[in-house]
Amino acid sequence: MGDTLTHLDEAGAANMVDVADKEHTSRVAVAESAVRMQAATLDLIISGNAKKGDVMGIARLAGIMAAKKTHDLIPLCHPLALTKVQLDVEPDAGLPGLRIRAMAKVTGQTGVEMEALTAASIAALTVYDMAKAVDRGMEIGPTRLIEKSGGKSGDWKADNAS
Repeated sequence: MGDTLTHLDEAGAANMVDVADKEHTSRVAVAESAVRMQAATLDLIISGNAKKGDVMGIARLAGIMAAKKTHDLIPLCHPLALTKVQLDVEPDAGLPGLRIRAMAKVTGQTGVEMEALTAASIAALTVYDMAKAVDRGMEIGPTRLIEKSGGKSGDWKADNAS
């Protein structure tokens, strides 16, 4: 890990990192989030009877769409030609709630951590939006990076990653 913030110039002003001289490599990032809810809310979602429709399917689609728009949402992110985005939204009675796992992949000059994190976050927010009429007390998180590979900094995996 570096000891400087790459998005700040020498004067401390916001700065988009120049990646022109970086090598094109295959890069992958995986992030996760969770939405905790009442057991009855989870049952409603699993049954497919939520008033707004297929909560898990729409959350999956929202996460994929969000990954593709990360550069529009986070000011200093580069637009990337993503080669793959995968979202898994799975019920977990132990929460109770939904577990979300997002994977983003690119061959390029900068990483896809922000795309994976954005996908997981927006999928979780979509679950909240679709089920808030029956459960306003839902909780989102934690949302975190699980692993990344590729690039100059190499591979990284979170401690206690599943």
